[in-house]
Amino acid sequence: MKRTRIGAIDVGTTKVCTIMADTDGSIGGTRILGVGIVPSHGLQKGMVVNVNEAKESIRDSIRKAEQVAGFKLESAFIGVTGRHVVSSNNRGAIAITRGDQLVRPTDLRRVLEVAKSVKVPGDRKLLHVIPRTYMVDGQEGVKNPIGMHGFRLDVETHIITAAVTSIQNLTKCIRGVGIEIDDLVLEPLASAESVLSDEERQTGVILADIGGGTTDIAVFKDNTIYHTSVLPVAGHLITRDISVGMGLSFELAEEMKKKYGNVMPNQEEATDETLTQDGHSVSYHDLSEIIRIRVDELIRLIVLELPHTDYAKLVPSGIVLTGGSANLPGIAELGMDVTHLPVRVGAPVNLYGVSDTLRDPAYATGVGLLMWKLRNEDANDIREKQSDTGLRRFMSGFFRLFK
Repeated sequence: MKRTRIGAIDVGTTKVCTIMADTDGSIGGTRILGVGIVPSHGLQKGMVVNVNEAKESIRDSIRKAEQVAGFKLESAFIGVTGRHVVSSNNRGAIAITRGDQLVRPTDLRRVLEVAKSVKVPGDRKLLHVIPRTYMVDGQEGVKNPIGMHGFRLDVETHIITAAVTSIQNLTKCIRGVGIEIDDLVLEPLASAESVLSDEERQTGVILADIGGGTTDIAVFKDNTIYHTSVLPVAGHLITRDISVGMGLSFELAEEMKKKYGNVMPNQEEATDETLTQDGHSVSYHDLSEIIRIRVDELIRLIVLELPHTDYAKLVPSGIVLTGGSANLPGIAELGMDVTHLPVRVGAPVNLYGVSDTLRDPAYATGVGLLMWKLRNEDANDIREKQSDTGLRRFMSGFFRLFK
């Protein structure tokens, strides 16, 4: 079977992660061929604030991945986040007018087009229209109506939009380094692909991707998306509190957080030990207390984002924490104490190839971007899209030559 090359770029507030892989069209048949991870510049809370700096970070990340993979990256799936992302649910309905009243794939496309026709303001861009559930002649809870008989087909969709200007700035950076964009994917949807189990999606679960600038939230129920949102509160806010509270530079506060930070230190560790780093001394107790207070607040904010007050009933599988800040020791235990729900830290698994560094919560989005399209798009579609991209690039160069 012919293998297809695919790529993903996670442009985050803290880091840029480029992943290059090839696939036979299945997740199990996907091999990681190149990984490039560099510090991120020019971004704040998931949004581009300096195009030139962001472009250089992306270029460096791609170059590193290409060196490992041994070939040039042509196109990639790109993650999108930021407080500008907004979601809502919308319904669409069509009549089945054929004599046999049989629902066909064309009817699914037609009803989704109707649901998609929701009025989007000029300053917003439609990112995703995800079917949640179908209804045939009033029968609810239909997951796949193809082959069923009925006079009316309804669909409930989850619609995600983003600010046009933020998307334009991001795409300008990506295309500015010579990369075509296969698709833009909301980051928590991508992260969910790499860390959630099918059982969690079915019973009900909150995915919280705690990065540097934002915490991306996706709630799944009955094996479909239920709610998405983005909080402008994440790891950098914890670091800023340490910096201000202990009189340290932001860089030193980040270093001490990663090296010594513990959300719930045990009694032996909780003694007022003095920590020394680069000539600065701080109290271990005070450092842990600052982190605990901020993480406690963040977990409560995640639960408050739910559109359902009885969250124990909505998400019995609890919370899966991922993203770089989920590496803080004790964060799952504190989450359980605060919410009285099951809480675990999720990292990508079942990876093949040069993937050692990716088995970490910090890279859930990058890995998930690859999995998103493998789950949601047939490998042949990817192949066609890539061949179209290659043809466009060739013809563009051809015409430039004769100009």
